[in-house]
Amino acid sequence: MKFNKMLAAVGVTGMLVGAMAGCSNESSGQGDGAEGDQVTVELAGWGASPEEEELLQQTLDAFEEAHPNINVKHEVIADQYMDVTKTRLVGGEAADVFYLDAFEAPGLANTGVLEPLDEYVTDEFEIDDFQDPLLNAFKFDGTQYGFPKDFSTLALFYNEKKFEEAGLDGPPQTWEELREYAEKLTVDEDGDGTPEQYGLGFSSELARQFYKLEAYGADVVGENNEAAFASDEAIEALQPIVDMKQDKIAALPSDAGTDWGGDMFGQEKAAMVIEGNWTVPFLENNFTDLSYATAELPTVNGEKATAAFTVAYVMNKESEVKEASWELISFLTGKEGMEIWTSKGLALPTRESVAEELGFDEDPIRGAFVAGGEYAQPWQAGPNLPTINNNFNNQFTSALLGDQSLEEALKKAQETANKEIEAAN
Repeated sequence: MKFNKMLAAVGVTGMLVGAMAGCSNESSGQGDGAEGDQVTVELAGWGASPEEEELLQQTLDAFEEAHPNINVKHEVIADQYMDVTKTRLVGGEAADVFYLDAFEAPGLANTGVLEPLDEYVTDEFEIDDFQDPLLNAFKFDGTQYGFPKDFSTLALFYNEKKFEEAGLDGPPQTWEELREYAEKLTVDEDGDGTPEQYGLGFSSELARQFYKLEAYGADVVGENNEAAFASDEAIEALQPIVDMKQDKIAALPSDAGTDWGGDMFGQEKAAMVIEGNWTVPFLENNFTDLSYATAELPTVNGEKATAAFTVAYVMNKESEVKEASWELISFLTGKEGMEIWTSKGLALPTRESVAEELGFDEDPIRGAFVAGGEYAQPWQAGPNLPTINNNFNNQFTSALLGDQSLEEALKKAQETANKEIEAAN
């Protein structure tokens, strides 16, 4: 699944606060899963590939077999997932259990529509088995509102054949080395200034850049959830990729006539790309002859850093089948359910024990993504991130193109974002 299809960028409206009515199970007259009672739990999520849908169905079948008194009604919301979900929450028609991306989690948690899950957790659930950064992405003010079902970090994909041709042995360890590698791997055979092969392919969105800021002491947002990325430290963190783009040793997918980094890499228009685990099945299905490897991202200012993209199962606070809903959540994010769901590596397990059981921690391709989970920064930065994200993306692209300096771009983006945030409050 391409990354840009994984995220919704819809702001949280104040209409949700205090506007909840009963969920759709209210009229069903069902109990809450007591032994002998038959109960239905509604589960909503977005669409996925046929392979992922099959794995989810296998997981739900296993749950229903283990819980014969609980039926799961699964709905796929194909378009505008968060818009639809928020509208249904306002109207009292939201599912009992639903997907929530870490990107949207702070805003939705603030509205009070999510059921706190701490009181449901028992020792048998083994909460310490989760990777801490992924677990904490759904924990606010000390309260756990969701448990992550899967994740991906960013890692470096590199073409082994191109590395050998350039005399490079192993992946770069630092961003300084990454630049040196990119210079050696860029090929402009006809000398027209447009390389046939770029050293590095990358995406410009804030979601792919924010993880670099912390190592320089910079922030995406300030204490009051306003944009705060226009600092000198942030400029220092982001200037290297701007320089590489303007020096034409790194490029966006569109520069090479492709839609995204995985295709850019598969077509060998970039010898390295920074992408997520979703790229692995894409390459396996479309570029079977490609010889490549993965590695953890080069260190940023001497520190290990990467982004994490994760989604949790959360419970509707107005659900009338909460015990049964928790049974579903605890199975889906427990060892048995998670092992079924992540068994093919299309998504990675957030439990360390499951990653070890499936061998992903030592897998030559997926191991780099699993290792990054220990120190990754979830793609999340407070309830105003949708507004901040849009403004950053608009201005950062112009800096990459050389239309304005990075300093000018970040200041303009920050000022505009904060005006929009102030106007919305």
